[in-house]
Amino acid sequence: MIKPLGFDWKIGIALVTSFAAREVFVGTMATIYSIGSVDDETSIRQKMATELNPTTDRKKYSLPVALSLLLFYVFAMQCMSTIAVVRKETGSWKWPLIQLAVMTGLAYLTSLVTYQALTAMGY
Repeated sequence: MIKPLGFDWKIGIALVTSFAAREVFVGTMATIYSIGSVDDETSIRQKMATELNPTTDRKKYSLPVALSLLLFYVFAMQCMSTIAVVRKETGSWKWPLIQLAVMTGLAYLTSLVTYQALTAMGY
């Protein structure tokens, strides 16, 4: 489901955990790459920059993947607290669920088109 967006299982897990708060994405990726201290900031960057996609033998975190991820976050629902606030303000689950579905769908579609178009252009 996330592979057409250019995401691997690591990004997929980080997307799910970041629903609590966007900044959790970085912490999740650091945990997945077993980064423990503040001094390891450059090593996570190096590990991600040198990691290759086993299928294509190209860099895993390329421009299409980065733009796809950025655009996903531009359109996706902010976090759980946003749903809670909309639920409280509207007094119903109707609008929070509609908002979640539409924003997630738009985020997925935008991310999909971006990744597929850039990949087709050879980036």
